Amino acid sequence: MKGLVIKSTGTSYGVHFEDGTKADCHVKGNFRIRGIRSTNPVAIGDYVEVKTENGSGKSEGELVHWITEVYERKNYIIRRSTNLSYASHILAANVDMAALIVTLRHPETSTTFIDRFLATCEAYRVPACLIFNKVDLLDDEEQAALETLRLLYESLGYPTYAISALTLASTSDNPIGQSPIASIFDGKVTLLSGNSGVGKSTLLNAILGKDVARTGAISTAHHKGMHTTTFSEMYPLSGGESRGDSWIIDTPGIKGFGMLDMERGEMGHYFREIFAVGRECRYSDCVHMNEPGCAVNKAVIEGRIAMSRYESYLSMLDDIEENKYR
Repeated sequence: MKGLVIKSTGTSYGVHFEDGTKADCHVKGNFRIRGIRSTNPVAIGDYVEVKTENGSGKSEGELVHWITEVYERKNYIIRRSTNLSYASHILAANVDMAALIVTLRHPETSTTFIDRFLATCEAYRVPACLIFNKVDLLDDEEQAALETLRLLYESLGYPTYAISALTLASTSDNPIGQSPIASIFDGKVTLLSGNSGVGKSTLLNAILGKDVARTGAISTAHHKGMHTTTFSEMYPLSGGESRGDSWIIDTPGIKGFGMLDMERGEMGHYFREIFAVGRECRYSDCVHMNEPGCAVNKAVIEGRIAMSRYESYLSMLDDIEENKYR
């Protein structure tokens, strides 16, 4: 029977079937070693085939559901695994949009993290947007920094939104359900991602209009989040479960975003402005560091490419050289 993986705890998977029923499913040990170098051979958002058997041992007399096949994915978001025994960790599969939740304080999301996330979305052809949360906490200087960031990323074609999920209001003082941000999730499977403590769960509760995800306070000592979401889960929007077309994926907060399967010579392809300007470089294999006739270096000096973006690009090149995780 075919179903959609809507919950992943690491040991079992919640599967929503086409007939509207649900079941907790498992994978057998041999499924995990079919050449899959991932911490999670089955990912949230996967369409899977499930076989039901009579249990044995402790499960005798019960029906046990086994995932026997993962259907071909149209796309996925992946990052390098922090577990060195594996190569990767798939955040979600078959997504229509990836939304990165960003905060300028409590905690501060670095531009390097933003750019790594966007580069990964570019690499795997997943449309992305940025949602700046906790804007009610910003002073005048931080508000100016926010506007600068929004102008930068919108100039590159990434939609941005500024909200305060905790007060259920956008910057125009409209409830979230009536603000422009609410409509961006309609008819899509959307991945919510970000550092711990940026308000993913709070935003999710606001969008759904009910408390489905646990929220927590920021550490006052370190100004960082404390992982209130411990596993990935998909939630249907109003009517989404019956329509099967509008879902939001809540994922645990992530500290770093290690890049995977990116070659040095193609890194510039995942930075839109660097790719566009790089066509003017003297050499076709230019990696935009110290090469003569590099149009990208010239654009950075002239301010046509943001220094923060260029520094993110260089840090990712460095990761490839050193095989680092960040």
